[in-house]
Amino acid sequence: MCIHKKNLHNLQDFIDEIHEMCYYQDSEVTGMLANRLRALRRAKGLTQQELAGALEISASAVGMYEQGRREPDNETLTKFCRFFGVPSDYLLLDGAESPAGPPELGEFLEDFRRRLLAQEGLMFNGVPLTEEEITQVVSAIEVGASVAVNKLGRKSGGKDV
Repeated sequence: MCIHKKNLHNLQDFIDEIHEMCYYQDSEVTGMLANRLRALRRAKGLTQQELAGALEISASAVGMYEQGRREPDNETLTKFCRFFGVPSDYLLLDGAESPAGPPELGEFLEDFRRRLLAQEGLMFNGVPLTEEEITQVVSAIEVGASVAVNKLGRKSGGKDV
């Protein structure tokens, strides 16, 4: 499959978002703060650099927080909570629900479909894809994402994921 670098980056971002969504409520996930900060940032469509600028902290600090290699002090934690509109419990405690609730697979897929259809020059084997072919690609991804979510549900003992 031949995809422009710009499109490949967007596809990888989408795959990363689906992966995070599948593990969103998994209480066994280590680095709750790190995972939730990364998920919140990506949900807003921000880079680490953009988030750092908005909060007046360094991009490397954001990266360290998201990797779980550093924990924010109380002032920085408060900035994150205010910026993302979430309580500190959500960032710090296992099982705490986001005020917005868990992301829905359908929302992610619909957003991905819109972004993919808006891309120019998406190709397969050097041939530009039509809107119908792009829809078929998205449908295949929807099936794969559903299989992944179902498999995760079986692993978690039937808990909602």
